[in-house]
Amino acid sequence: MIKSIQRFFDTYLLPPATDQREPMPSERIRLAVAALLLEIAESDFSRSTDEKQVILDIVRADFSLSAEQAELLFSLAESEHAESTDYFQFTRLINQHYSAEEKVGLIEALWRVAFADQVLHHYEEHVIRRLSDLLHVSHRDFIAAKHRAMQTDRP
Repeated sequence: MIKSIQRFFDTYLLPPATDQREPMPSERIRLAVAALLLEIAESDFSRSTDEKQVILDIVRADFSLSAEQAELLFSLAESEHAESTDYFQFTRLINQHYSAEEKVGLIEALWRVAFADQVLHHYEEHVIRRLSDLLHVSHRDFIAAKHRAMQTDRP
């Protein structure tokens, strides 16, 4: 799996003339964000095609990726998500590199995934609340992000 992640970063996300062996922080952050988005899609034990499409739309818009790059990032996030045991590896990176506003934007994106199938499962809400706490997003911003996401159809 590590080789496939490295190949993705080498092919699509790293500048052409580089021989770095480890993904740059920005690529790891992209993977962390995609894995958290996927966590919401799977937290109700059924991932819909609408949820997947919202995730792809979010990563394409937020990271300026092509459709192919977004699909590859999604696939890598699936592998990363399957091997993860907690949220810390993802939230730590985001806390180190995201501003308070970017974190609120991520919480809003998580809500958009949760609302994508038109059903908010209590597990989805629980996971978003937990991630909000881990990302040090205030309850007020958590609720405001939820309301904005409820009014948004797609990214």
